Amino acid sequence: MQARLASETDLAGFREEARLLLRRQVPPEAVHWETAQAQNSDQFADPAGERPRDMPKAASAIVPASFLRLCEVVVLHHDPDRFALLYRLLWRLVHEPGLRNDPVDPDMLHAHQMAQSVRRDLHKMKAFVRFRAIPLEQAPPLHLAWYEPAHHLLEAAAPWFAKRGPPGRWAIFTPERSVESDGQRLHYGPGVPRSRVPPAEASDAAWLDCYHGVFDRQPTPGEPQTP
Repeated sequence: MQARLASETDLAGFREEARLLLRRQVPPEAVHWETAQAQNSDQFADPAGERPRDMPKAASAIVPASFLRLCEVVVLHHDPDRFALLYRLLWRLVHEPGLRNDPVDPDMLHAHQMAQSVRRDLHKMKAFVRFRAIPLEQAPPLHLAWYEPAHHLLEAAAPWFAKRGPPGRWAIFTPERSVESDGQRLHYGPGVPRSRVPPAEASDAAWLDCYHGVFDRQPTPGEPQTP
């Protein structure tokens, strides 16, 4: 059976699919999880917006809240088998109540190791992203950066940069997706592979060209122009 998710970080979709699978008593080995990357949407949510976010009552009575918090982090990992692992753990928590008290279970240890890797990578992204200030004649500088996280972190990190990043307009490009802030809201766009990123010695105009291409913006008066 195929379980298709809307994106690489579709936690709401995973919870809904898992709810239906548990209701039908579909064992983990019978499920193949697939993701469909949403390249240009502002959110990774299901388009209909109707996915319930709760597990079945029978399952929610057994599954600890700590496991649900673990899922929120593990779905950001790059391992393509992460959803299969989480559903297997969910299945086992429902059918093997003693699992929640087993500190050395291999599946649970693996999930916690994945979560630790995601947290380390998120910390590195917050510490090592470096913005390039592009001076503009008729507006405050536009701050641009490129970073390649090891995991699917952009949506998790973007709100942090919105609070603690440069004032005004800024954008971060990653190979998977990009995000910009207009000072009030976040907007997402397609990713930028390393081969398309202007080198460090490139002109401000080259970085602006990259920004305009990703977010489909037209140059404004006073912006540097590529020769």
